[in-house]
Amino acid sequence: MLGKNTLLSAALCAAACAQDWPAYHGGYENTKYSALKQINTGNVGRLKLAWKYDTGEARKDSEMQCNPLVAGGRMFVSSPLLRVIALDPATGKELWRFDPHNGKPGAGKYRHRGFNYWKSGGEERLYFAAGPYLYSLDARTGQVVKSFGDGGRIDLKKGLDRDASNVSVSVSTPGVIYKDLLILGSIVSEGLPAAPGHIRAFDVRTGERKWIFHTLPQPGEPGYETWPKEAYQYLGGVNNWSGMALDEKRGTVFVPTGSAADDFYGANRHGDNLYANCLLALDAATGRRRWHFQFVRHDVWDRDLPSAPTLLTVRHGGKAVEAVAQITKSGHVWVFDRDTGKSLFPFEERAVPGSEVPGEKLAEKQVLPLKPAPFARQAFTEEMVTNRTPAAHEAVLQRLRQVKSGRQFSPPSFQGTIIFPGFDGGGEWGGGAWDPETGLFYVNANEMAWLMKIVERKQKGRQSGRTAYVRYCAACHRDDMQGAPPEFPALASLSGRRTEEQVRSVVTKGAGRMPGFGHLQPEVLNALLAYVMKGEDKELTGEASASPFEQKYRLDGYVRFLDPEGYPAMVPPWGTLNAINLNTGEYAWKQPFGEFPALAAQGLKNTGSENYGGGVVTAGGLLFIAATNSDHKMHAFDKKTGKLLWEFTMDAAGNATPATYVVNGRQYVVIGAGGGKWGNVSGGSYYAFALPD
Repeated sequence: MLGKNTLLSAALCAAACAQDWPAYHGGYENTKYSALKQINTGNVGRLKLAWKYDTGEARKDSEMQCNPLVAGGRMFVSSPLLRVIALDPATGKELWRFDPHNGKPGAGKYRHRGFNYWKSGGEERLYFAAGPYLYSLDARTGQVVKSFGDGGRIDLKKGLDRDASNVSVSVSTPGVIYKDLLILGSIVSEGLPAAPGHIRAFDVRTGERKWIFHTLPQPGEPGYETWPKEAYQYLGGVNNWSGMALDEKRGTVFVPTGSAADDFYGANRHGDNLYANCLLALDAATGRRRWHFQFVRHDVWDRDLPSAPTLLTVRHGGKAVEAVAQITKSGHVWVFDRDTGKSLFPFEERAVPGSEVPGEKLAEKQVLPLKPAPFARQAFTEEMVTNRTPAAHEAVLQRLRQVKSGRQFSPPSFQGTIIFPGFDGGGEWGGGAWDPETGLFYVNANEMAWLMKIVERKQKGRQSGRTAYVRYCAACHRDDMQGAPPEFPALASLSGRRTEEQVRSVVTKGAGRMPGFGHLQPEVLNALLAYVMKGEDKELTGEASASPFEQKYRLDGYVRFLDPEGYPAMVPPWGTLNAINLNTGEYAWKQPFGEFPALAAQGLKNTGSENYGGGVVTAGGLLFIAATNSDHKMHAFDKKTGKLLWEFTMDAAGNATPATYVVNGRQYVVIGAGGGKWGNVSGGSYYAFALPD
């Protein structure tokens, strides 16, 4: 174990010792560590609710994933409908509110995870995105800064070195600020057509683009040879949606990327597909690549890197090494030297099976680390089938025998293939928390199996509104229009929730992860809308012409593998909390995380549950984390042993990351309880806890 003075750099110490929470996850190192210790293992049992702020905006299936930011005497949060709100951090009293929708209700569901804050002289600014627009607000008043971009905002669809006017581009997770540069990724569509996920830096004062890194390489750029020649003109994705980390001393920004669109079939992108599924180390001043590491070649498993990396210092080979750690959806932790990109632990290149889907050409080998051991199970076998009840066991066993199940990188198939851990991990967007005092890295993980089944996109015979729906929409919303709510909402009874004008706009322009279909002929679009809105299956006079983005095969919807009563199909744990010593690669402790109240009442406790959001580790010996989807609890654990020391049940799950700060000598811990994941109750409140006065 290394001492704190050995491990903390000057920059990290400055952030860790601050009384505020001035950046996403506390600081751009993304450690989620706080040196505050007024609340500690000896007194955390007395922690009480200090204040609660209700945004008043919880809706059916809404979410609220914001990590509160505390700076300049204010707390900044967002609501389920993406209003920006400033609060008094001591009382929760509202100070101001900004509405990017100008009084309109807004369309769809929003996922907003945090802000960028910048201060220079007498200026204080707050940056966030709503739809395609990046806003700059005066942090003191909530008013837009008119000198930024076009009257206070810039259009993120512009400046991508390719026309993106008819596709979706936004930002859900904040970037980093280096000197006077705001460095940003984006969230784009996961199917085609989609915008490219290029990384950009903007002037914090004016909004002018200062540099761009092409994640889809252009002619003459390294990596161009790993794609078809014209891929940079028609493919999309390869975006940073999960956040970044910044080493200010080195001037290096570490950027994890996602897969290329389309996620599950890559016949139009033969090759390894750099810089998809990579950790990029870029010069923060210029955007030039310093090094990269690719975790998945030619991804068809939706293995986006799910969280921002973490900057930490570990002891390897008898010396301190400044490193960067990255978790994956497959349940692994990789640790690299920050300067060279060399892995500090051994890994292997493994031969993997090919695809049965015509036109697909997978990479022959993939890489996996040998240490630390994975923090999630790696394959779903018959021995793991649920034994919750005999009926559940038999039903799951029969279904499992009808599909393919194997190790990591088993390819999608027409029969259906188990992906385990599933599309949400393993590791997810909450990411890890690093404790420089103990050398422990804390990761909460999901253990859920999903099904990948490939089907032909185009239906033969009569062409109609129904066949157009199956062709363009069923990959996400299912053939039966039931979707996989709330990630992919059900479209049944849509007319009662959205106007035709709203639906037409989303279908043509896209939104968030959904691609736009502005290329559809008017007859096809109108028939599609009639089917979705009214259930009318209008026949088309001719066959719809193929889109240049359309491929022959698609995913048959996002399907979690559940037993007949809706519980996970495998034996517990269904979610875990892990403490890994990154000096040695060994586990300090590992335990189930979360439970289902209905099962606990029957005596089946500590099963673990799906969990979303991260934890905060403190010098007070504590790990604060909510995250658990089913029980709505905020927890405090002993960081050395994993013992639960305190918990509080909220109105909805805290699918977010907490923040901790001090006001007037009193330490607080705050969490947003938005819920809404996978049909769970939605909320819209922030809870702040402190010791009694």
